[in-house]
Amino acid sequence: MSMSIASKKQQLREKIWNEMECSRIAVFPLPCRGRIPNFAGAEAAAEKLRIMEEWRKTKVIFVNPDAPQRKVRENALKDGKILIMASPRLKRGFILINPAHVKGKEHFASTIKGAFKYGVEAQDFPKPDLIVQGSVAVDMYGHRLGKGHGYGDVEIKTLKRMFGVVPIVTTVHDVQVVEAVPFEEKDEKISVIVTPTRVIQCVR
Repeated sequence: MSMSIASKKQQLREKIWNEMECSRIAVFPLPCRGRIPNFAGAEAAAEKLRIMEEWRKTKVIFVNPDAPQRKVRENALKDGKILIMASPRLKRGFILINPAHVKGKEHFASTIKGAFKYGVEAQDFPKPDLIVQGSVAVDMYGHRLGKGHGYGDVEIKTLKRMFGVVPIVTTVHDVQVVEAVPFEEKDEKISVIVTPTRVIQCVR
C-alpha cells in the first residue's frame, strides 16, 4: 500500500526535526518538533536576505511570526519597512507595525510580545512587496513544507486573494533544503530560498 501525501509529509518533517536536533542545528525554542524550527544561522540567513535586490526595493513586507524569522522582522523595521505579521495561529489576524513608532525598539518590536505592544491589529493594510515564510523543509522547485497545521498556506492564500501574486521567500538552514518535498496541487509555492550560505532561485 502506498503512503498518502500527508504521511510522506509527516515522515519528512520528523526526519528534519530529528536531524536538526541530533546535529544541534536546532536552537531555542526546543524541542523543535511541531514547530518551524529555529536554527543556528537564522540571523546569517536574515542578513543574506537583507542585501538582496528584492529586499531593498521592498517598502511593505509580510513575515511569519516564528522564531527563526525574528531577525528578518527586526531588519525590516530597522530598514524603515512597514511590517505585517500574522498573529500566532492567526488567532488575532494580522498585525501592522509602523517602523516610525518603534525607533530604537526594533529588537523587542520584532518579537511576538513586542508586536502586540507596538503593532495594531489590521484587516486592511497596504500590499506587501514581499512575503517571508518559515519552513520545515523546501526543495528547489519551490515546494514548501510547514509544521503541519496549514497556517502558512492560509496566510499566503489570504494575501493572494487580497493582492494577487506576491513573491515568497523562505529563510532556512541548508539541511532543510531537500531533494523533493511531497506536495499537493493546492499547496502554495515559494520563489526564493535563503540559507546562511546561499540564495536559491526556485525552478519554475
